[in-house]
Amino acid sequence: MAVRLPFDNSYARLPPRFFAPLAPTPVAAPRLVRLNVALAKDLGLDAAELASAEGVEILAGNRVAEGSQPLAQAYAGHQFGNFVPQLGDGRAILLGEIVTPVGQRRDIQLKGAGRTPFSRGGDGRAALGPVLREYLVSEAMAALGLPTTRALAAVTTGETVRREGMPPGAILTRVAASHLRVGTFQYFAAQGDTDAVKTLSDYAIARHYPEAAVAANPYRALLDGVVARQADLVAGWLLIGFIHGVMNTDNTSISGETIDFGPCAFMDAYDPATVFSSIDLHGRYAYDSQPGVAYWNMARLAETLLPLLASDEDAALASGKEAIAGFAPRFEAAYRGGLRRKAGLLSPRDGDVALIQDLLTRMAENKADFTLTFRHLAGAALGPENDEAIRALFADPTSYDDWASRWRIRLLDEAASPDERHAAMQMVNPAYIPRNHLVEAALEAATEAGDFRPFETLMDVLSKPYEARPGLEPFAKAPDPTTRIYQTFCGT
Repeated sequence: MAVRLPFDNSYARLPPRFFAPLAPTPVAAPRLVRLNVALAKDLGLDAAELASAEGVEILAGNRVAEGSQPLAQAYAGHQFGNFVPQLGDGRAILLGEIVTPVGQRRDIQLKGAGRTPFSRGGDGRAALGPVLREYLVSEAMAALGLPTTRALAAVTTGETVRREGMPPGAILTRVAASHLRVGTFQYFAAQGDTDAVKTLSDYAIARHYPEAAVAANPYRALLDGVVARQADLVAGWLLIGFIHGVMNTDNTSISGETIDFGPCAFMDAYDPATVFSSIDLHGRYAYDSQPGVAYWNMARLAETLLPLLASDEDAALASGKEAIAGFAPRFEAAYRGGLRRKAGLLSPRDGDVALIQDLLTRMAENKADFTLTFRHLAGAALGPENDEAIRALFADPTSYDDWASRWRIRLLDEAASPDERHAAMQMVNPAYIPRNHLVEAALEAATEAGDFRPFETLMDVLSKPYEARPGLEPFAKAPDPTTRIYQTFCGT
């Protein structure tokens, strides 16, 4: 069975200094452990072909498909605030791009495909646990409705990798709108290569922001577009309790997608200072710090574009500052609007934000579960007889009672019926998220015992996060103190 991947590789047509061409390093005994059949269909690919022996060889990097032009992309980045002038794809290889049946261009990339010129001493491989984590969390993010890279396939390699315990190796096939990063622009700007920054900007405009091409200043319009998408994205993260964990500039996508799921996690008990990542020693990327970090990252992007914003240095600086100043109002509008919807306040009124912020403060003081509080609030919107589920989440239930009395007075201003409000709230307050203890249990079963059943079950649960289903109650529960995960680890 011949595998057909209709590649159309625009990035490979950029100047040679943008990447290093090389093929993936073959592995010993590739085995397909999961194929995203629905995503394959959306991409216009034949799932049966991908699951064939030849298809698995391609997904493992043992065979280069016809039309593929494999390459590792060059980029730099600020990592925890420190600038590294050369990073690049140290274990990822872009196989090429395809155009979907609806005209969307998508990268097809292998993560864990072997060493590249950018590996910096690493082995270029990936362990099974982190591959399955990215597969699971990225697909959960997509189901939750947030822009994200996607997972097309995961294969094991038949080899171990040089990590603690020598875990089994694996390769993830990642799909993205592109892999352009803030760090890609920084790579060339740091070298003073303005021509490359312009070439990259023109490419980003054509691929992601075509409307900017006809703007009075296309490069300012590009910057405005990236700022807006990042503001919306991070607001979306906060509204579902997501903590990225490593918001370096090389992990900040120009397309506005969530990218690179390393020590990411979803918050259980609400605490705005929550940090999970073992390498975030000072809380730089804590839950409530993410908007500020995204703003900072946009400032770094603006710096790279200054020579294109205006010929006069002062005018360019003023334009860049004006562009990134748009982040805060865009973020606040998206975040506050989302909070209103989560609380069932569908007709904005003065005082709404303060009311919801008071709920968040009380949740933090009482260690109430973030996801469950808002999910049960949808039930409470039908009437106070449903309050007990929320009261049980609060160390002091009367703290919720006091807030709920004011909330119900506010609900009297709403035109929607209780049933309409309940339905609307359920559509934005998930019943299921990738809770850390469930994720870790599924990954442990797969990596330690070769048992992928918990992983498959969790994938099924998270595919419909807003739909409560009988029999899945354990997947909605918060962890008890003995199963709660307090720290996550980068899989590099």
